[in-house]
Amino acid sequence: MFKGSLTALITPFRDGKVDEKAYQGLVEWQIDEGTDGVIPVGTTGESPTLSHAEHERVVEMCVEAAAGRIPVIAGAGSNSTEECVRLTQHAKSAGADAALIVTPYYNKPSQDGLYAHFKTVADAVDIPIIIYNIPPRSVIDMSTATMARLAADCPNIIGVKDATADLTRPLAMRQEIGEDFCMLSGEDATVMSFLANGGDGCISVTSNVAPRACADMHDAWLAGDVKAAMAINARLFPLHTALFVEPNPVPVKYAASLLEKCTMDVRLPLTPANENTQKLVRDAMMSAGLLS
Repeated sequence: MFKGSLTALITPFRDGKVDEKAYQGLVEWQIDEGTDGVIPVGTTGESPTLSHAEHERVVEMCVEAAAGRIPVIAGAGSNSTEECVRLTQHAKSAGADAALIVTPYYNKPSQDGLYAHFKTVADAVDIPIIIYNIPPRSVIDMSTATMARLAADCPNIIGVKDATADLTRPLAMRQEIGEDFCMLSGEDATVMSFLANGGDGCISVTSNVAPRACADMHDAWLAGDVKAAMAINARLFPLHTALFVEPNPVPVKYAASLLEKCTMDVRLPLTPANENTQKLVRDAMMSAGLLS
Protein backbone atom coordinates (compact mmCIF):
# COMPACT_ATOMS: atom_id res chain seq x y z
CA MET A 1 0.00 0.00 0.00
CA PHE A 2 1.34 3.41 -1.00
CA LYS A 3 0.40 6.29 1.27
CA GLY A 4 1.32 9.76 2.40
CA SER A 5 3.15 12.38 0.35
CA LEU A 6 4.36 11.18 -3.04
CA THR A 7 5.95 13.55 -5.55
CA ALA A 8 5.15 13.66 -9.27
CA LEU A 9 8.69 14.66 -10.20
CA ILE A 10 9.56 17.37 -12.67
CA THR A 11 12.21 16.50 -15.28
CA PRO A 12 14.92 19.18 -15.19
CA PHE A 13 16.33 20.34 -18.53
CA ARG A 14 19.47 22.26 -19.36
CA ASP A 15 20.39 23.35 -22.89
CA GLY A 16 17.60 21.20 -24.28
CA LYS A 17 18.74 17.97 -22.62
CA VAL A 18 17.70 16.15 -19.46
CA ASP A 19 19.82 17.51 -16.61
CA GLU A 20 20.81 14.22 -14.99
CA LYS A 21 22.73 15.77 -12.09
CA ALA A 22 19.82 18.06 -11.17
CA TYR A 23 17.36 15.18 -11.48
CA GLN A 24 19.17 12.86 -9.13
CA GLY A 25 19.82 15.75 -6.76
CA LEU A 26 16.08 16.41 -6.71
CA VAL A 27 15.36 12.78 -5.79
CA GLU A 28 17.93 12.92 -2.98
CA TRP A 29 16.39 16.14 -1.65
CA GLN A 30 12.92 14.60 -1.71
CA ILE A 31 14.13 11.69 0.40
CA ASP A 32 15.93 13.98 2.83
CA GLU A 33 12.76 16.06 3.25
CA GLY A 34 10.56 13.09 4.15
CA THR A 35 8.73 12.34 0.87
CA ASP A 36 7.11 8.87 0.94
CA GLY A 37 7.53 8.02 -2.76
CA VAL A 38 8.49 9.48 -6.13
CA ILE A 39 6.93 9.26 -9.57
CA PRO A 40 9.18 9.80 -12.59
CA VAL A 41 7.91 10.57 -16.12
CA GLY A 42 4.31 11.41 -15.35
CA THR A 43 2.49 14.50 -16.59
CA THR A 44 4.60 16.72 -14.36
CA GLY A 45 7.71 15.01 -15.75
CA GLU A 46 6.79 16.12 -19.29
CA SER A 47 6.53 12.54 -20.54
CA PRO A 48 4.83 13.56 -23.83
CA THR A 49 7.98 15.33 -25.05
CA LEU A 50 10.59 12.89 -23.77
CA SER A 51 12.01 10.48 -26.33
CA HIS A 52 11.69 6.78 -25.53
CA ALA A 53 15.38 6.67 -24.65
CA GLU A 54 15.01 9.70 -22.34
CA HIS A 55 11.91 8.21 -20.72
CA GLU A 56 13.74 5.01 -19.91
CA ARG A 57 16.84 6.83 -18.69
CA VAL A 58 14.82 9.04 -16.33
CA VAL A 59 13.15 5.97 -14.77
CA GLU A 60 16.53 4.29 -14.39
CA MET A 61 18.06 7.41 -12.79
CA CYS A 62 15.17 7.69 -10.36
CA VAL A 63 15.47 4.04 -9.28
CA GLU A 64 19.23 4.45 -8.93
CA ALA A 65 18.95 7.63 -6.85
CA ALA A 66 16.16 6.29 -4.63
CA ALA A 67 18.23 3.14 -3.99
CA GLY A 68 15.34 1.33 -2.33
CA ARG A 69 14.86 3.98 0.36
CA ILE A 70 11.42 5.04 -0.87
CA PRO A 71 9.15 3.54 -3.56
CA VAL A 72 9.45 4.54 -7.20
CA ILE A 73 6.20 4.46 -9.18
CA ALA A 74 7.22 4.86 -12.82
CA GLY A 75 4.97 6.57 -15.34
CA ALA A 76 4.28 4.09 -18.13
CA GLY A 77 1.12 5.32 -19.83
CA SER A 78 0.38 5.66 -23.51
CA ASN A 79 -2.62 5.84 -25.83
CA SER A 80 -1.12 2.81 -27.60
CA THR A 81 -1.64 -0.39 -25.63
CA GLU A 82 1.40 -2.00 -27.25
CA GLU A 83 3.61 0.93 -26.25
CA CYS A 84 2.13 0.96 -22.75
CA VAL A 85 3.07 -2.73 -22.34
CA ARG A 86 6.62 -1.98 -23.45
CA LEU A 87 7.01 1.00 -21.09
CA THR A 88 5.61 -1.05 -18.21
CA GLN A 89 8.00 -3.90 -18.97
CA HIS A 90 10.84 -1.41 -18.85
CA ALA A 91 9.61 -0.01 -15.51
CA LYS A 92 9.75 -3.50 -14.05
CA SER A 93 13.17 -4.31 -15.51
CA ALA A 94 14.54 -0.98 -14.23
CA GLY A 95 13.50 -1.89 -10.70
CA ALA A 96 10.48 0.36 -10.19
CA ASP A 97 8.13 -0.66 -7.40
CA ALA A 98 4.99 0.03 -9.43
CA ALA A 99 3.77 1.60 -12.67
CA LEU A 100 1.42 4.56 -13.02
CA ILE A 101 -0.67 4.17 -16.17
CA VAL A 102 -2.84 6.99 -17.45
CA THR A 103 -6.15 6.40 -19.17
CA PRO A 104 -5.48 6.51 -22.95
CA TYR A 105 -5.82 10.04 -24.27
CA TYR A 106 -7.02 11.38 -27.64
CA ASN A 107 -8.43 8.12 -29.04
CA LYS A 108 -11.24 8.18 -26.40
CA PRO A 109 -11.87 4.48 -25.72
CA SER A 110 -15.15 3.28 -24.25
CA GLN A 111 -15.35 1.76 -20.78
CA ASP A 112 -14.90 -1.66 -22.42
CA GLY A 113 -11.85 -0.29 -24.23
CA LEU A 114 -10.41 1.04 -20.98
CA TYR A 115 -10.94 -2.33 -19.35
CA ALA A 116 -9.26 -4.17 -22.23
CA HIS A 117 -6.32 -1.74 -22.30
CA PHE A 118 -5.52 -2.05 -18.60
CA LYS A 119 -6.17 -5.81 -18.46
CA THR A 120 -3.82 -6.36 -21.40
CA VAL A 121 -1.05 -4.48 -19.62
CA ALA A 122 -1.73 -6.13 -16.25
CA ASP A 123 -1.68 -9.60 -17.82
CA ALA A 124 1.55 -8.85 -19.70
CA VAL A 125 3.64 -7.42 -16.85
CA ASP A 126 3.74 -8.67 -13.26
CA ILE A 127 4.14 -5.34 -11.49
CA PRO A 128 1.74 -3.39 -9.26
CA ILE A 129 -0.26 -0.97 -11.42
CA ILE A 130 -1.93 2.27 -10.37
CA ILE A 131 -4.60 3.63 -12.70
CA TYR A 132 -4.22 7.34 -13.43
CA ASN A 133 -7.67 8.82 -13.99
CA ILE A 134 -7.40 12.43 -15.19
CA PRO A 135 -10.36 13.45 -17.38
CA PRO A 136 -9.23 17.09 -17.85
CA ARG A 137 -6.19 15.85 -19.81
CA SER A 138 -7.28 12.51 -21.25
CA VAL A 139 -10.88 13.57 -22.11
CA ILE A 140 -12.21 10.24 -20.75
CA ASP A 141 -13.27 9.27 -17.26
CA MET A 142 -12.91 5.72 -16.00
CA SER A 143 -16.06 4.82 -14.10
CA THR A 144 -15.93 3.36 -10.62
CA ALA A 145 -17.61 0.25 -12.03
CA THR A 146 -14.83 -0.25 -14.59
CA MET A 147 -12.20 0.29 -11.91
CA ALA A 148 -13.90 -2.25 -9.65
CA ARG A 149 -14.01 -4.76 -12.51
CA LEU A 150 -10.28 -4.31 -13.15
CA ALA A 151 -9.42 -4.60 -9.45
CA ALA A 152 -11.41 -7.84 -9.24
CA ASP A 153 -9.96 -9.39 -12.42
CA CYS A 154 -6.34 -8.18 -12.17
CA PRO A 155 -4.64 -8.74 -8.78
CA ASN A 156 -1.78 -6.42 -9.73
CA ILE A 157 -4.07 -3.43 -10.36
CA ILE A 158 -3.85 -2.13 -6.83
CA GLY A 159 -4.99 1.49 -6.83
CA VAL A 160 -5.76 4.79 -8.51
CA LYS A 161 -4.39 8.28 -8.79
CA ASP A 162 -7.64 10.23 -8.91
CA ALA A 163 -7.39 13.65 -10.55
CA THR A 164 -11.11 14.16 -11.13
CA ALA A 165 -11.49 16.62 -8.20
CA ASP A 166 -14.80 14.82 -7.55
CA LEU A 167 -14.76 14.38 -3.79
CA THR A 168 -17.52 11.78 -3.84
CA ARG A 169 -15.19 9.44 -5.75
CA PRO A 170 -13.18 8.10 -2.80
CA LEU A 171 -16.42 7.29 -0.97
CA ALA A 172 -17.83 5.50 -4.00
CA MET A 173 -14.59 3.62 -4.69
CA ARG A 174 -14.25 2.45 -1.09
CA GLN A 175 -17.82 1.16 -1.17
CA GLU A 176 -17.53 -0.58 -4.53
CA ILE A 177 -13.90 -1.74 -4.59
CA GLY A 178 -13.03 -2.23 -0.92
CA GLU A 179 -10.58 -1.20 1.76
CA ASP A 180 -7.46 -2.66 0.16
CA PHE A 181 -7.60 -0.52 -3.00
CA CYS A 182 -4.99 2.27 -2.77
CA MET A 183 -6.58 5.67 -3.38
CA LEU A 184 -4.21 8.55 -4.06
CA SER A 185 -5.35 12.08 -4.83
CA GLY A 186 -3.94 13.73 -7.93
CA GLU A 187 -5.16 17.19 -6.91
CA ASP A 188 -3.18 19.17 -4.33
CA ALA A 189 -5.96 21.72 -3.80
CA THR A 190 -8.48 19.10 -2.64
CA VAL A 191 -6.13 16.74 -0.81
CA MET A 192 -7.52 17.18 2.71
CA SER A 193 -11.07 16.51 1.60
CA PHE A 194 -9.88 13.46 -0.34
CA LEU A 195 -8.13 12.10 2.74
CA ALA A 196 -11.19 12.78 4.89
CA ASN A 197 -13.31 10.73 2.49
CA GLY A 198 -11.04 7.71 2.73
CA GLY A 199 -7.97 8.49 0.64
CA ASP A 200 -4.50 7.13 1.41
CA GLY A 201 -2.29 9.97 0.18
CA CYS A 202 -1.48 12.32 -2.67
CA ILE A 203 0.69 12.23 -5.78
CA SER A 204 1.61 15.88 -5.56
CA VAL A 205 2.93 18.66 -7.76
CA THR A 206 3.42 21.04 -4.82
CA SER A 207 5.77 18.62 -3.08
CA ASN A 208 8.34 19.23 -5.82
CA VAL A 209 9.07 22.52 -4.07
CA ALA A 210 7.55 22.03 -0.58
CA PRO A 211 8.43 18.40 0.18
CA ARG A 212 8.92 18.87 3.93
CA ALA A 213 5.65 20.73 4.40
CA CYS A 214 3.70 18.18 2.35
CA ALA A 215 5.29 15.29 4.24
CA ASP A 216 4.56 16.96 7.59
CA MET A 217 0.93 17.49 6.56
CA HIS A 218 0.42 13.82 5.72
CA ASP A 219 2.31 12.68 8.82
CA ALA A 220 0.06 14.86 10.98
CA TRP A 221 -3.03 13.48 9.30
CA LEU A 222 -1.91 9.87 9.77
CA ALA A 223 -1.13 10.63 13.42
CA GLY A 224 -4.66 11.93 13.92
CA ASP A 225 -3.61 15.55 14.34
CA VAL A 226 -6.23 16.97 12.00
CA LYS A 227 -5.77 20.55 13.22
CA ALA A 228 -2.04 20.55 12.39
CA ALA A 229 -2.62 18.94 8.99
CA MET A 230 -5.27 21.51 8.10
CA ALA A 231 -3.04 24.39 9.20
CA ILE A 232 -0.22 23.24 6.91
CA ASN A 233 -2.63 22.76 4.03
CA ALA A 234 -4.05 26.26 4.55
CA ARG A 235 -0.51 27.70 4.42
CA LEU A 236 0.18 25.77 1.19
CA PHE A 237 -3.16 26.49 -0.50
CA PRO A 238 -2.05 29.68 -2.31
CA LEU A 239 0.88 27.68 -3.70
CA HIS A 240 -1.41 24.79 -4.74
CA THR A 241 -3.39 27.36 -6.72
CA ALA A 242 -0.45 29.29 -8.16
CA LEU A 243 1.17 26.14 -9.53
CA PHE A 244 -1.75 25.69 -11.93
CA VAL A 245 -2.20 29.22 -13.30
CA GLU A 246 -0.44 27.93 -16.43
CA PRO A 247 -0.34 24.32 -17.62
CA ASN A 248 1.59 21.99 -15.33
CA PRO A 249 4.62 21.83 -15.04
CA VAL A 250 5.32 25.38 -16.25
CA PRO A 251 4.72 27.11 -12.87
CA VAL A 252 6.37 24.41 -10.73
CA LYS A 253 9.47 24.45 -12.94
CA TYR A 254 9.73 28.19 -12.26
CA ALA A 255 9.18 27.57 -8.53
CA ALA A 256 11.96 24.97 -8.53
CA SER A 257 14.26 27.42 -10.28
CA LEU A 258 13.70 29.92 -7.43
CA LEU A 259 15.04 27.23 -5.08
CA GLU A 260 17.96 26.63 -7.47
CA LYS A 261 16.95 23.02 -7.97
CA CYS A 262 16.89 23.28 -11.78
CA THR A 263 16.30 25.72 -14.61
CA MET A 264 12.77 26.82 -15.49
CA ASP A 265 13.18 25.28 -18.97
CA VAL A 266 10.26 23.34 -20.45
CA ARG A 267 9.89 21.76 -23.87
CA LEU A 268 7.68 23.05 -26.66
CA PRO A 269 4.76 23.27 -27.07
CA LEU A 270 5.01 24.41 -23.43
CA THR A 271 6.73 27.76 -22.91
CA PRO A 272 8.43 29.15 -19.78
CA ALA A 273 6.35 30.89 -17.14
CA ASN A 274 5.24 34.38 -18.13
CA GLU A 275 5.75 37.44 -15.93
CA ASN A 276 2.31 37.23 -14.34
CA THR A 277 2.84 33.57 -13.42
CA GLN A 278 6.29 34.32 -12.06
CA LYS A 279 4.89 36.97 -9.72
CA LEU A 280 2.04 34.77 -8.52
CA VAL A 281 4.36 31.82 -7.90
CA ARG A 282 6.99 33.94 -6.16
CA ASP A 283 4.38 35.51 -3.89
CA ALA A 284 2.88 32.10 -3.08
CA MET A 285 6.32 30.67 -2.29
CA MET A 286 6.92 33.54 0.12
CA SER A 287 3.49 33.11 1.70
CA ALA A 288 4.27 29.41 2.25
CA GLY A 289 7.56 30.28 3.92
CA LEU A 290 9.67 28.76 1.17
CA LEU A 291 11.37 32.02 0.18
CA SER A 292 12.49 34.90 2.34
